[in-house]
Amino acid sequence: MAIEDAIDTPVKSVLDSLPAALPTTNVPDDVDLAAIAESAVGKLRTLSVEDLTEDAVWRDSFALTGTMRTFYSGRTITANFRRLVESHDARLFRAVQKSCRITRIDENTAWIDVGFLFATESEPQTVCSGVMSLVPGEDSESSWKIWVLRTILEQLTNHGNVDHMELRNMTNGHTNGYHNGDAALKDHHFDAVIVGGGQCGLATGGRLQALGASYVILERNKNVGDAWGKRYESARLHTIREYGHLPFERTFGPEYPEYLSKDDLAKGHREWAEKYGVNIWLSTSLETGSWDEKRQMWTLHARQEEGMITLTAKHVVFCTGSSSQIPLMPQYANRDVYQGEALHSVDYKSADAWKGKAGVVIGSANTGHDVADDMQLAGLSSITMVQRNRTYVLPVEYIEGRYRILYNDKLPTELADRAQQSSPIAIGRLLSAKAFHGMAKKEPERWAALERAGFKVDPFGDISHVLHERLGGHYIDVGTSAKIAKGLIKMKSDASPVSYTKKGLLFTDGTEIEADVIVFTTGFATNLRDEVADILGPEVAAKSERFFGLNPEGEVYGAFKPSGHPGLWYMGGSIGHARYYSRFVALQIKADGLGTPLAVYNETLT
Repeated sequence: MAIEDAIDTPVKSVLDSLPAALPTTNVPDDVDLAAIAESAVGKLRTLSVEDLTEDAVWRDSFALTGTMRTFYSGRTITANFRRLVESHDARLFRAVQKSCRITRIDENTAWIDVGFLFATESEPQTVCSGVMSLVPGEDSESSWKIWVLRTILEQLTNHGNVDHMELRNMTNGHTNGYHNGDAALKDHHFDAVIVGGGQCGLATGGRLQALGASYVILERNKNVGDAWGKRYESARLHTIREYGHLPFERTFGPEYPEYLSKDDLAKGHREWAEKYGVNIWLSTSLETGSWDEKRQMWTLHARQEEGMITLTAKHVVFCTGSSSQIPLMPQYANRDVYQGEALHSVDYKSADAWKGKAGVVIGSANTGHDVADDMQLAGLSSITMVQRNRTYVLPVEYIEGRYRILYNDKLPTELADRAQQSSPIAIGRLLSAKAFHGMAKKEPERWAALERAGFKVDPFGDISHVLHERLGGHYIDVGTSAKIAKGLIKMKSDASPVSYTKKGLLFTDGTEIEADVIVFTTGFATNLRDEVADILGPEVAAKSERFFGLNPEGEVYGAFKPSGHPGLWYMGGSIGHARYYSRFVALQIKADGLGTPLAVYNETLT
């Protein structure tokens, strides 16, 4: 039986309902790219339905809608785009020189990408960019139509560069390393208080600093970089080094390995914070806070070693991680009778102390594979992975090839981010599926070997669903799948644990697996709104959106944009999310501080 036939329960995603499709067109090699670019950009000021395909998609990232929105169909795009161009007095549309190029996926899927710039004259005045993806019209190849339109807020005119930090102009003035506050028992006011000093907190603080906004990062750990440094010993990125940078520079040079370890990341983050003098208060935890509706101001209370500190701010940005704070651990009967060691991955560091013992890992996503691999390398007598659901496995080499096209030592990281992150999620999903699923179909034995070993594999999963809706549950294969296929790591996927026994776990099929140690790699609570409720109160949380998941337009809930409660922001996701979307959070906070907040467009004309 083919592996495709074994996958009988398709993923249910918001993206399944969106009217997005890849074009079935070809583009001749000898087209006049410059003429096509000038003609297409010239139509933007007075866009008409005839200029777009019927299934066109437009994604705006804060340029015209003041938030992130995706519109579908030529008619809907035209109506909303024209209204927003007029209300923002958008003008000076011009093609980016030498940006026009043919993108060819295969012999039946190709288009022309055209980069452009424009400005808005309404308050706040802005500089924006965009990309049009053009396909030939039905009448002739000389008539080009917009299939995908992207518009992106770049800068607030005359108010700094969110993408560049001048060391000599650092607003916090700490040129000899980051500032760890001597702030106990004093009152402080900032434009923004950032909760969490990991990759999202550092990126957001740096962006605000580049714009001249006052801020402080509250980090509960003792050192910058501990958000990575305190993870289990084998933790590392499964994406290439060039994807791992923080803003403004290439944080990790060629002296670092291609796949950054947790210690590499901790070192790079620490050196970055010192270089740019970010304002971070270490060993500081936000405990409570309240919102003054009349003053439009937060009053926050944080704990330091010296005592409590009070801060006030117009904005609070939660950067505490979307899946690393509150562990989720199944509860089985008879825990008290089990004589071995049971722990969640949040408390796991290394398997070295368990050499010669029997280990069980509950969970089959990235962390579960990492822990099982550690156990095998440490010489445990037996390792069993308990798989609760069929798992999407994506070989790392599939991803590496795609990343290297954009993330390399030649293309500026900021430009690579725009190319990857600004695309409509529904379109990015189709492109990823076309690439990854095509590769997977060429390796049937790879998947058959896993099935024979008892691992229920899905090689045709939905990476967009995993990243934006599920926030995990997949495995990027860096080598452990082969160990499972060879039997070095055993599988239990035909029954679920129901009870501890004296020596291990009892399963629903009546079998028992003995284990000296059980590690639960069962994930974390992923909704930052729950943490907001604990710290700022349920009334604040009730007014804010959930965190992540996709709304009916295929846009992420809650994160990076107005959360629903004044002055409350969420940041989270991958390093790529931290680096790219932090620029928009900083621009929104800066615009508000200038008295000209971005106007959020909530309507949809059809």
